[in-house]
Amino acid sequence: MDPEEFRKRGKQMIDYVADYLENIRDRRPYPTVEPGYIKELLPDHAPNKPDEWDDVFSDIERVIMPGVTHWHSPQFHAYFSTGNSYPAIVADILSDAIGCIGFSWASSPACTELEMVVMDWLGKMLDLPEDFLFCSGGKGGGVIQGTASEATLVALLSARTKIIRKLLETGDYKDQGQIMPKLIAYCSDQSHSSVERAGLIGCVKMREIPADDSGAMRGSNLKLAIEKDKAKGLVPFFVCATLGTTPSCAFDKILEVGPLCKEEDIWMHIDAAYAGSSFICPEFRPMLNGIEYAMSFNFNPHKWLMVNFDCSAMWVKDSQLVSDAFNVDPLYLKHDHQGKIPDYRHWHIPLGRRFRSLKLWFVLRLFGQEGLQENIRKDVRLAHEFEDLVKMDHNFEIIGEVKMGLACFRLKGKNDKNEMLLKAINEDGRIHLVPSKFRDTYFLRFAVCASRTTSDDVKFAWKVIQELSRKYMSDSSNGNIEIKNSLEKTPNQANV
Repeated sequence: MDPEEFRKRGKQMIDYVADYLENIRDRRPYPTVEPGYIKELLPDHAPNKPDEWDDVFSDIERVIMPGVTHWHSPQFHAYFSTGNSYPAIVADILSDAIGCIGFSWASSPACTELEMVVMDWLGKMLDLPEDFLFCSGGKGGGVIQGTASEATLVALLSARTKIIRKLLETGDYKDQGQIMPKLIAYCSDQSHSSVERAGLIGCVKMREIPADDSGAMRGSNLKLAIEKDKAKGLVPFFVCATLGTTPSCAFDKILEVGPLCKEEDIWMHIDAAYAGSSFICPEFRPMLNGIEYAMSFNFNPHKWLMVNFDCSAMWVKDSQLVSDAFNVDPLYLKHDHQGKIPDYRHWHIPLGRRFRSLKLWFVLRLFGQEGLQENIRKDVRLAHEFEDLVKMDHNFEIIGEVKMGLACFRLKGKNDKNEMLLKAINEDGRIHLVPSKFRDTYFLRFAVCASRTTSDDVKFAWKVIQELSRKYMSDSSNGNIEIKNSLEKTPNQANV
């Protein structure tokens, strides 16, 4: 493909993408294919000679689209929202063209410096304490990670390095091997599965703190667990608090947890993967009160800020504590300006990194703070509109408090009724939902995911749910439905 053909085919692809997104309502949100379907559509070896572009292009619809789950469909209400916008797509084209691997300032100065600027912009939009920002002149700053899962792992490993060095300095331990079995970290039993996974990767015990009736981790329950573990000779060193849990969008009480972590010299990391975007709105910012007690904080602009995956924003109060955990400095990566400006390879797991700040920069400039705020407020209004519809039907009930763009609901009665309803909804295919479970209550999650979702889409989804629930109840009363064993698992917790 030469430059002229690239111009031609690139324009063709841009048209295809625009048509796809503008007409996405016409596509079934969840595919009907079976595992292995692509293998049946493609040869078992790569072509020896180049294929024609037109053949490749036609295979998008023939091979790819039948197996796509359309996350940006207004009928997709599963998991949480995932960002998408034309400015972000255009920025990714530029990022792919530049193709830098921004592991250090010298490897591409613009890649590092733009990231520093936009992370300060975003931090100011959230009204973060100044010690999280580069412009404070202190040790803090922001970095774009791939996912919230990576951010949690980076925070845990940084906290682990900090506590190991502190304990070695006391002279009570000979080496790291004596310390590791004593370390223990904490999270809510409603935390995302990636927090538990961070403990597994970091080889430390992770204790889950039982949430209260609202799904929140409380300081009193955490304090009790810490006291018991310290009595056993364990060393508490890390707490992950969640603002906007995956099962029900619950908010841990960081104004209770934070002072306790400060008192015990425990690293508190705040995971606000989904809900964090809302804090750019003044009316939602109080939910972040207590951030001053955190050592690190993360949310995903690629969920609710119109930025395409992957773009997960993380701030730390002391970047040296992070770089101490990841600093490997071979000669071939050194440059003349080391120490004067961040080398982001010391701030995360991989060495290489894409020019991700471009899409955040494009989105912040082309939507503006007001445009992004209005999109968030619109989604919250739609979630409450769905809540109102549910409350008008005596067969259904709302579970918990509707916060952000998520409403949790269920048919009144036993869990198996809701399991069968969900199965019917997803087999019907007009909308897509996933379930969750809090204690012994199984329920369905209705998330406003796509930026194109409107009030009409919410009403359409509710019409589908009511239609299928009535059919289910009618068939059930006639003995035509076989009730299967109760599901035990909550949804695949997608914190991408």
